[in-house]
Amino acid sequence: MNADDEPRVTITAIAREAGVSVPTVSRVLNGRSDVAPDTRERVEELLRHHGYQRRGSRTVRRAQLVDLVFNDLDSPWAVEIIRGVEDVGHAAGVGTVVSAIHSESTSTRTWLQNLRTRASDGVIVVTSHLAPPVHAQLRRLNVPMVVVDPATGVPGTDVPAIGATNWAGGLAATEHLLGLGHRRIGFVAGPTHLLCSRARLDGYRAALEAAGVPPEDRLVQPGDFYHASGFTAGTRLLDLDDPPTAIFAASDQMAFGVYEAVRRRGLRVADEVSVVGFDDLPEARWASPPLTTVRQPLVEMGRLAARTVLRLAQGEEIESPRVELATELVVRDSTARPAGR
Repeated sequence: MNADDEPRVTITAIAREAGVSVPTVSRVLNGRSDVAPDTRERVEELLRHHGYQRRGSRTVRRAQLVDLVFNDLDSPWAVEIIRGVEDVGHAAGVGTVVSAIHSESTSTRTWLQNLRTRASDGVIVVTSHLAPPVHAQLRRLNVPMVVVDPATGVPGTDVPAIGATNWAGGLAATEHLLGLGHRRIGFVAGPTHLLCSRARLDGYRAALEAAGVPPEDRLVQPGDFYHASGFTAGTRLLDLDDPPTAIFAASDQMAFGVYEAVRRRGLRVADEVSVVGFDDLPEARWASPPLTTVRQPLVEMGRLAARTVLRLAQGEEIESPRVELATELVVRDSTARPAGR
C-alpha cells in the first residue's frame, strides 16, 4: 500500500483521541468561537499531526474569489494595488472582493462572517494589522493569506509578505537632494506604526549620516501619507527660523501637500524649495511641476500578491516568506540645486 492508499483519519478518530465529542471537532473545523481555548488547541494540534483534510477541501472545491483587505480605500495607491490584483484575477477567472477593515472589532467580525459565508480562496491584506486571533480563524477556515506592506515585519513563516525596498528608496531620494547641494533637508514621515514608514525614514537618516550631515529632529515632521498632513508638515518646516531648502515626503500625496505649503508662502517649487515624493502615482507626472519621486511598483506588488495567494489556494508551497520588489528614483522637475548655488 502506498501513501496515497492509506486511509484518511476521520473526525470520529480525532474526537476519540482528543477526548471530546464529534460536534466539538466539527465546531473547531468551522471556526466556531464556542470552544474552550485549551480544547481548541488540543484538537487543532491533532488535526495538524494527522494532516486532516475535510471533504470538499480547497484542493477539490474553489470559490473563484479572493478577498483584498485595506485599512482605508480613499487613497490613489490603493487603486494601484487593486489594479494589480484584478489583472491576475481576471486572467485566472477569479473575482476580487475589496473590503476596508477599520480598528473596530465589529468591522473585523462582520468581515470574517462574510468571508466564512462566501468561502473565499484566499485573503490579501494591505498595510493592515490583523490580530493573532484573526490569523487563527483564517487558519481554521483553511484560507491562505498574503500580506502586502506588513505593518510590523514578516507576520509569520507561514504567511508570505510582499513589500518594496523602502529603505533603499529613502536613501536614494535623500542622496539625490544631497547631490544637488542641499544640506538642510526636511522629511515628512508616514505613520510610525508601519514598517514601510520607518524604513523610509531610516534611509533618509542613513544618507545624511553618510554625507556627514547631522540629522536634526526638528527637520522631521509627522504625517499620515495623506495630502492634509503633508500641507501641515510642510508649513511647520517652512516656519522654522532656518527652513530647509528641500523637503522629502514619504508619499506622493504628502508631497502634493508640501507643494501647497510652498505656494502659500509665495515660494516656487524647485526654484526655491525642492520637493521629492514616494510612490510615483499616475498624477505625479502631471503635477506642476512634475514630481521627482521614488517609484514603488504598486501594481506589480498587487499582481505578485494575487499570484502568490492563488498558488497557496492550489496547495503549492511558497519558497520565500518575504519578497521585496525594487524601488527606483524618478527625477522630474520638482528638484534643483539650492537657490544661489
